[in-house]
Amino acid sequence: MTGTGARGASPTRRTRRAILLASAALLAGSPAVAQEETDLSEALARVTVLDQITIVSRTGESPIDQLASVSRVDREQIERRQASSPGGLFFGVPGITAQSDAKRATSSINVRGLQDFGRVSVIVDGARQNFQRSGHGTQSLFFLDPELIQQVDVIRGPVANTYGSGAIGGVVFFETKDAEDFLRDDETYAVSATGRYESNGKGWTTSAVGAYRINDAVDVVGNIVWRDFGDFKDGGGDRVSGSGFDVLSGLLKSTIRPTEFSTLKLGWSGADNGWTERGGLSDIDVRQNTFTARYNVTDPDQTWLDLNINGSFNGVALDQTFLAPSQQFSSVNGAPIIIPAGAQTNYDLDTLGVDIWNTSRFSTGLVDHELTYGGDWLQDDVVTTSPSGGADVFTPSGKRRVGGAYVQNKLTYDWLEVIGGLRYDSYSLDGTNAQSSGDRLSPRLTVGVTPFDSEALAGLQFYGTYAEGYRSPSVTETLISGLHPNGVVFPFLPNPNLRPETAKTWEAGINYSRDGIFNGNDSLRIKAAYFHNDVQDYIGGVNLSPFVPGSGCRFTPGASRIPICFQYQNFASAEIRGFEFEALYDQGRFFGGLSASIIDGFTEQNGVRADLVTIPSSQVTAQLGMRAYEGRLTFGGEVQHNVPPSGASFADDYTLVNLFANYQASENVRLDFRVDNLFDVKYANPLNASTTTTVFEPGLSVKVGATVRWGG
Repeated sequence: MTGTGARGASPTRRTRRAILLASAALLAGSPAVAQEETDLSEALARVTVLDQITIVSRTGESPIDQLASVSRVDREQIERRQASSPGGLFFGVPGITAQSDAKRATSSINVRGLQDFGRVSVIVDGARQNFQRSGHGTQSLFFLDPELIQQVDVIRGPVANTYGSGAIGGVVFFETKDAEDFLRDDETYAVSATGRYESNGKGWTTSAVGAYRINDAVDVVGNIVWRDFGDFKDGGGDRVSGSGFDVLSGLLKSTIRPTEFSTLKLGWSGADNGWTERGGLSDIDVRQNTFTARYNVTDPDQTWLDLNINGSFNGVALDQTFLAPSQQFSSVNGAPIIIPAGAQTNYDLDTLGVDIWNTSRFSTGLVDHELTYGGDWLQDDVVTTSPSGGADVFTPSGKRRVGGAYVQNKLTYDWLEVIGGLRYDSYSLDGTNAQSSGDRLSPRLTVGVTPFDSEALAGLQFYGTYAEGYRSPSVTETLISGLHPNGVVFPFLPNPNLRPETAKTWEAGINYSRDGIFNGNDSLRIKAAYFHNDVQDYIGGVNLSPFVPGSGCRFTPGASRIPICFQYQNFASAEIRGFEFEALYDQGRFFGGLSASIIDGFTEQNGVRADLVTIPSSQVTAQLGMRAYEGRLTFGGEVQHNVPPSGASFADDYTLVNLFANYQASENVRLDFRVDNLFDVKYANPLNASTTTTVFEPGLSVKVGATVRWGG
């Protein structure tokens, strides 16, 4: 349901804000310890972002080494982008975008044209983020403040099926901050305070971080963030109602090292978000708590042992409070009713998950093996209540249990790599009106070759992949029932006969890595891939006619009733194909990047093709930057050209130009500056627009910030 009004801070929220601002002021005002400033010329050394090990590699690989479409957004890039929501982190990352409508505090992540209902697995510190509230607009809602994030890894396509069931689009893994990322080697403790202002929407952000190293075996970090944003203006100068929000976020994480070769990470992250909807007639309050425990044990002398045990709980509660009386229809009999002011609809989803895997490394003759095997299980418990008969029919209550086991072997022989995998998935789903279950085996086969020995081509690798993925129907898709409560009356029909979606993807790609091209410090990293994803038994909403025999739809004449029924069905197959390119060059003083994502997709039913509405814009992004003053100053710009998909006549081509600068004034003071949409272009993300309503994106926005740090 699209947000349509700015929200004013309640007394409780104003109190929390005052406390946070006061705390930040105290931190910022603490006397800095006099320390000899180190030479920052090391920042001019080669920066090889793609060579850092990614979280989504379960065998310890960097993106450039993986035979898959993988990208990483690190902390330097996060600070450069100064995003106010997770979606803003992915500017220029090929194949990934976000839908948020006007609700900037929430995001639905789209990878290669697939989103919602678990098609993209969004994970925070090992915890699946499965919350969704169906209605008009964004379905899946994901909450995590960018200030809490240390890095983000993206793996595209069903090759990610070792990371849990359902990820036919891919996996987006967010890792929050660790104490070791914040503390310097010679520090026992440190604190920092950050303040930022954004001109468009007059948004304020205050963040405070503190970390303490108890001893070599135990450390702890905490981070608290407050954001208060008003409605932004689009490029035409019009205010976008409902785009204002406030959010209080935080995390607490401890790393414990019981032995030399084992690590236990215990973490909590949470948020309290708020905005308004329905033209300011409804107040939304969201509370989220994520608890994680991750244990790893490995021993260089025991190559068969690299064991990981993860447990997580993610609880989200969304309360919709009616601020004024609202006329609706009963979801039971369709009779007109009045929802009184103060009535609430509550959407609660608790996700409990366990993930265990081990990698054994060994050799047979001239062939090296990395054998990974494991299993995972999760349960979604959805409870929706609406005592006054409101819109709870969109998101029914129910339970879904999903489990799986897999084995994958990576074989390496000189210039040849072969990855073979097999995953077994099963699910069961229970609700008041229906039940369903199912299972399936999904294979993966990848072959990579590095055929050249010459210096210029030694880093060139070709690979091809065939992989399948399996997504079970969600609680909403299976159990939705009742009568539409707003505007007009028609029934929702449950469908216990829904078949899971099966994605079959072919992908061909190249990786290229070379250092020392023009001098001893420069580096070039290139990844490119073409993919073709065929999703069978694609699930979508279908309008049924009561006048078609066998449709299961019945029409009861009455006031405001219309002769249709709505039901989720396996109505078609979906075909998505595209090309992705990502290149980074870093010379030390200069750096640049070029990325591209060209994508097209459609559904096909009985030989009739239709545009797939979740296909994002194709885009090309160029970045150029420079480091000066021994690496203390970084500045540059970004240019991105976007072309909406075919059929999106409500969205036009557009080009964005952004500027950025970061200045490390000293070891303990950093200044940030950014300009987004420099030329104040009025544009719409096709995912946030339709033929009936269009949400335009922010126009010109100037962002300034400062961070002060103190440690000892």
